[in-house]
Amino acid sequence: MAQKPSIPKGTRDFSPTEVARRNYIIQIIKKHFEVYGFQPIETPSFENSETLLGKYGDEGDRLIFKILNSGDFISKVDDVTYSSKKSNSLLPKISEKALRYDLTVPFARYVVMHQNEIDFPFKRYQIQPVWRADRPQKGRFREFYQCDADVVGSNSLLQEVELIQLYDAVFTELKLAGSTIKLNNRKILSGIAEVIGAKHLLIDFTVALDKLDKIGEEKVKEEMLDKGISEIAIEKASPLFAMNGDAAEQLAQLKSLLADSEVGMAGISELDEIIRTVKELGLKSASLQLDVTLARGLNYYTGAIFEVSAPEGVSMGSIGGGGRYDDLTGIFGLKDVSGIGISFGLDRIYLVLEELGLFPERLDKSIDVLCINFGEKESLASLKLVGKLRENGIKAEVYPSAAKMQKQMKYANNRKVPYVVLIGERELLNQEFVVKTMATGEQETYSLKNHGNFIDTL
Repeated sequence: MAQKPSIPKGTRDFSPTEVARRNYIIQIIKKHFEVYGFQPIETPSFENSETLLGKYGDEGDRLIFKILNSGDFISKVDDVTYSSKKSNSLLPKISEKALRYDLTVPFARYVVMHQNEIDFPFKRYQIQPVWRADRPQKGRFREFYQCDADVVGSNSLLQEVELIQLYDAVFTELKLAGSTIKLNNRKILSGIAEVIGAKHLLIDFTVALDKLDKIGEEKVKEEMLDKGISEIAIEKASPLFAMNGDAAEQLAQLKSLLADSEVGMAGISELDEIIRTVKELGLKSASLQLDVTLARGLNYYTGAIFEVSAPEGVSMGSIGGGGRYDDLTGIFGLKDVSGIGISFGLDRIYLVLEELGLFPERLDKSIDVLCINFGEKESLASLKLVGKLRENGIKAEVYPSAAKMQKQMKYANNRKVPYVVLIGERELLNQEFVVKTMATGEQETYSLKNHGNFIDTL
């Protein structure tokens, strides 16, 4: 007996309904990307390993899917390396490519390679799948889509403001009222690491802090201790965990904490300007919240950082995030090109909309009209009618065989077809067709010569 087929953990098949719902989200995001002046690009699904490795920190590097070299790659490995059984030594000799981990680093590579063709500031959007060797769980997959918008070539804080507005516009159209856009600045975190005497452990500090909402304060402190951050330093950072009040009050507390840090005070100034500008312009459905513990673990962020949480009551991690990176292109040889970008978590947004019942009912309708098949002559007349309907952008089809009426009607019900057309022997003789509205059972007769009367009702 043949073994039942399966798919890798962390991947999924998508039904027609699921694809229609995903496309609904993508179309809304894409529309607003373009309204805000972003242009589309695409990059390969895999990159040279050297492009990706070392850009996401140690944790990120472990989650990158490596691609084995083609051919007899093992024969090219010397005996000493092979017998050492150390993956770090073996990997460069057997794998030169990797699946992309995100869209931001490939975008930085794209900018450097095409810098002479680009008009700066360059606003691009990208909607493509990425891969991460993560542990699968609710809302976290090994293959998933990212929907990114980035601006490179401008260090103006108006870009931060615009991206907050972009988040708000998308979530407003998706009817996700109550979404929260959390905001912080990596310069503030750098300043905190500086004043507590842990400047040399900034990455370890931010990686641990970024897990606060997942593992809690005590576990975060334990991880910091394990990474070599002293108890005295952690105690000095403790005001972070207890900070409260509105944005103005939290900024005032930060000014006191970071008075001796130039970089920290610069971060406070940037946040203050962004928050004041957004408040002046207003948001439609999302709220902007200062979160001084927000760190985002990616090493390349240098300024403002964002993370979006779903409406209260929905059990889901972040549904979006991003931030400013002042010199990401510098790792590829193009210095002093500031950039900022955000990403929408398509799969998590899908789950939130599904949980809240926010998908439009029309998405479950695969076709508008199904013509029942009564035989060869009748189906030919139905095909002619279907052709006219399709010319007018109406999704229509003829059932492929003259099966029992009960079977054809069941098919129409299963596909949630709103209108069924009947052209039987009598209708063919009278040059007419009957339309049955499935929701009510009502029937109406139209002339085959004046099919436009039916089209006008759709």
